Amino acid sequence: MRIKQLFLLAILGVIGFSFQAQAQKKANKRVATIKIKTSSQCEMCKERIEKAMAYERGIKSAVLDVESKILTVTYKTRKTSPDKIRKAVSKVGYDADEVPAWKKAYDKLPACCQKGGHDGGKMKMKKN
Repeated sequence: MRIKQLFLLAILGVIGFSFQAQAQKKANKRVATIKIKTSSQCEMCKERIEKAMAYERGIKSAVLDVESKILTVTYKTRKTSPDKIRKAVSKVGYDADEVPAWKKAYDKLPACCQKGGHDGGKMKMKKN
């Protein structure tokens, strides 16, 4: 009797773990990560972009590497898309891959956060 109970418990445990593994695979498909090249210049840019991304629907995390100017975003695929994320970055005033910064937002950035504020680069802007 005791052996049957242990055997039954072991089978239930294996079944439970297999269902959990399948659920984890489905959850992983709902989350994706994207890397976006930005026109950020400094730590203030990092704070501004990361804060703006925190308010965007579907974004789980956003981390900007100031040195490489790469924004790494983890997002829910059912709630947002890479294009929407790039557009959100451009609305903050920064280029996002091939999407240029919105002029109104760019003009409001401090001088050090604008292109050329630290390295003398040129800015391509999108008129609204």
